[in-house]
Formats: sequence, C-alpha cells, structure tokens
Amino acid sequence: MQEQIYTNYRLLLPTEEVLGTLVIRDRLIADIQPGIVDQGQNGHGNYLLPGLIELHTDNLEKCISPRPGVRWNLDAAAVNHDRDLISSGITTVCDAIAIGDVTPREDSLRNHHYAPMIDVIAEGKTAGRFNVDHWLHLRCELGYEHLYDIVEPYSQHPLLALISLMDHTPGQRQFVNIDKYKQYYIGKHGVPEAKMEEFINMRLESQRQHAVKNRQALVKITQEKGISLASHDDATVDHVQEAIAEGVVLAEFPTTVDAAQEAHSNGLQVLMGAPNLVLGGSHSGNVSAMELIEQDVVDIISSDYVPRSLLQSVFVISQQTHKALYEAIKLITLNSAKAINLDSEIGSLEIGKKADFITVHDDGVVPRILEVLKNGIRVA
Repeated sequence: MQEQIYTNYRLLLPTEEVLGTLVIRDRLIADIQPGIVDQGQNGHGNYLLPGLIELHTDNLEKCISPRPGVRWNLDAAAVNHDRDLISSGITTVCDAIAIGDVTPREDSLRNHHYAPMIDVIAEGKTAGRFNVDHWLHLRCELGYEHLYDIVEPYSQHPLLALISLMDHTPGQRQFVNIDKYKQYYIGKHGVPEAKMEEFINMRLESQRQHAVKNRQALVKITQEKGISLASHDDATVDHVQEAIAEGVVLAEFPTTVDAAQEAHSNGLQVLMGAPNLVLGGSHSGNVSAMELIEQDVVDIISSDYVPRSLLQSVFVISQQTHKALYEAIKLITLNSAKAINLDSEIGSLEIGKKADFITVHDDGVVPRILEVLKNGIRVA
C-alpha cells in the first residue's frame, strides 16, 4: 500500500482546527491524528484543508473568448480553464454552461457553442486530460425560445449535476435598477446606447412569451430525473416561495436580505459570490454578500467569474467576522458537496474520503496556495 504522511499542518477538520498529521493510503485519507511525527512532509504550521468545490463558474467562457469576437481552440481553452481552477485550489467543479443568451449578437458564444463546450468537458474528462473533477451545470435562460428543446436531450447526461433557472429580464431580480442594467449591457455586451430601449422591449417580450412554459418544463425534468435544481437572483419572498414549491435546493445570488433570509430559513442552500466578498459589494448594486454572512444566511460561496477569489473570500470572512476558519471553509467545500450529493466522497478531511486537499500559507494579506492534491496525487 502506498502511504503518504503530512505532518505539522493546521488541519481544518469539520468541527475543529488541529495541529496534526494526516495519512494518505491508496489515494484515500487513512488517518488523522493530533500531534507531529518525525517522518513525512513537514508543513511548518501551514494550513491543510479540503479541495475547494465550485458550483457556478463561467470561466470556461472566458477561456474560449478572452476578448470580444475571439474564439480560442476549444481543447486548449478547456485545458487552460482546468489549469485556472486547479491552481486556485478547486478540485471539483460544476462548469456553468449557459443555454440561451440575453443579447442579440449573431456570433453569441452562448447561443452557438453550448454543445461543443459540453462535449469538450465530457471528452476531456474521459481522456484524463483534466486535473479537476468536472461536472455540468446548465444555466437556463427562461426567456429563450429554444431552451427546452436544447436542455431536454441533456437531461440524462452522465455529468449533469445541476440545472439553474435564470431570468435576466430588465426591471427585476438582478436588474431591478434599469440604469444598472443599461450600464452592464452597454459596457459588457456592446449593446449600442441608441438601441437600448429596443433591446429592453425585446427582452420583455421574450420573457412574456417563453419564461413560464420553459420554467414549468424544466422543473418537471429535474423532478423526474432527480437533478439538483437552483433558482437564480431571487429578489422577493414570492420568488423564494415559488422556488420552494418547485423543489429548488440551491438559491443562487439572492439580491435582497428578505429573499436570502426566506431561502435559508426554509432549508435552501444560499449561494453568494466570492467577488462580492473580496470587492466589498455587488457590481449590480444588490445586497452585499458580507451583510448576509453576518446574518448567518449564506451556505455556499462561488467564485463566479474569478476562480482565485474563492479561497481568498473565506479568509476575508474569517478576518472580518472572527468566524473560525474551519467553519468558514465549509462554505467552499462541504456545503457545496452536499448540494450536488457528493459529500460522502469529498468536501471534508475525514477518514475514508478522497485525498483531495490543498496546503496554504497565510501571511495576513493574501492566502497563497502551496500545493494541490487530487486523489492523493500532487497536481499543482
């Protein structure tokens, strides 16, 4: 049996932090003990914590299209995406693949590249091309006319772990503030200012025609197939109550205190963005993630569009709230694993679980990853 010993590390266990020793045998965690031994790798008091788990990142999109109009080779982009994640300490990911765009562009990545993106993830995982364990998260834009016809064939995909119900219609949810909506779509998506009113009317009409029937159809799919379902940008108690009735288990990025409290108190896992925490607020003008953390209504943190923000966010939480780091780390490990039913295998330092973990040095400024192990093998 192959054995590896990591000693003199600050182990972030599910219920405590221990200066101790962790043993790997046959790629699993075989033993955890307090105290230091005179063999194995000496951690010199650095942290050792579970591999991070990411449920909602569109980083693959950025790797495919690093600039507007640019399309990178798909295989190379997928590998680059994987390296971005593993170097950020993320060992398991649900790659967020958007189905349906919210812009009228003819060259829309989201309207034309969803199938190649899904295929390149599946092929790369089968070929052993990746260091991270990749799963699929289909982000479904409810106002998109062809949404159901696209999603239904993927409902039995072996990598599908999560479906989320998105509605980016102006004047509600993420974009209650119309000025913020205009600023975002002019700046990020290049919608001409002179065309903005026409664009807004088009989005409103698309929602009116398609959103309700698409939502009902996708809810039915998730219930029949046993797929985890997420709501997105809930802004009101009514939004949350609708999600509860539909069997939602994860409330992504609630935009108000009321929505977050309602979701959390009813047993939904509330997910907020790490960039919001690191930057100190929402770029859309919605509720601060730290405000919700302080009210203890956040269960999961997602890196969203900045993979390296995930680890930094929990150190920010611990510093600003004095929450124990072993508790804060659950927001990016164990709680995420539970949301996609993988907590029996990953998400915490426990005997019998996969040896997915990272070692970290914290100098009080920015935590620095020293190494990443996946299934007991160092990969970064």
